[in-house]
Amino acid sequence: MRNRFASTLVLLSVQVRDARLANSMARYSAFLGRRVEVHYRAGDILLPASGTFVADSGRSIFLEQHLEKRGQRKQFRWEIPYQYIVRLEEVKDPPAGELASSAEYGGGKSRPT
Repeated sequence: MRNRFASTLVLLSVQVRDARLANSMARYSAFLGRRVEVHYRAGDILLPASGTFVADSGRSIFLEQHLEKRGQRKQFRWEIPYQYIVRLEEVKDPPAGELASSAEYGGGKSRPT
């Protein structure tokens, strides 16, 4: 007697990729550790931000900037989602008043101190 629930087995490849994920994972990681300037949208306004590129999550980038004002050192960190980035480029010289590297400051905080 034949099994009436018998069926044909077909092995499927697990190599199916989501094109959206393949194209978006750490898109800007080549800029890690470099000084960059980013222009991004905030509503109808185009805003600039500059600092050291410290992280790329695959969905957002993170910039960090160290300033010295009136003898006090301050640190700022921006998170900018990919969809708001209009332009990102490497900058060679830091602006006046900004510290040369985060190693001098001993960063790690995400808010002004």
